[in-house]
Amino acid sequence: MNEFLGQYGGLALVLLGAAIAVFMSGMGSAKGVGIVGQAAAGLLAEDPSKFGKVLILEVLPGTQGLYGFLAAILLLNTSGVLGGDAEIITIGQGIMYFASCLPIAIVGYFSAIMQAKTAASGVAIVAKKPDDSTKAIILAAMVETYAVLALLVSLLAMISVSKFAA
Repeated sequence: MNEFLGQYGGLALVLLGAAIAVFMSGMGSAKGVGIVGQAAAGLLAEDPSKFGKVLILEVLPGTQGLYGFLAAILLLNTSGVLGGDAEIITIGQGIMYFASCLPIAIVGYFSAIMQAKTAASGVAIVAKKPDDSTKAIILAAMVETYAVLALLVSLLAMISVSKFAA
């Protein structure tokens, strides 16, 4: 068992880190897009001509899921798993790679939901003042900043682990 963990434990942690990055940020985005979709559907039932304006608000919480996917792909590439040329990844390296996924996984989940709540409120702005839709988009986009920062931290950590491992 110890030999198995020594040979494949690090790899398992890399795969788990990639999965966590995708699952957490993806779940947040799915929930977020649903929240805004519900608000938008109410408005569109009354005024279908505002579809284009609320569609932008609907899409915004979905970006965190894309960031988690990007982090997972870059992790698999950086660790050598994706190209199939991975050497043995130690447990220590695996833990560091796993930890590098946590910023985008956690912040991606929560920021998608918070962005959705802001965007859903933006749908109310569009309902009453359609010309102010840009303001609603900017308010929702501000939440995106923290998901981008979390992605950056995750990517920098992954690169650091690969340099540390070399």
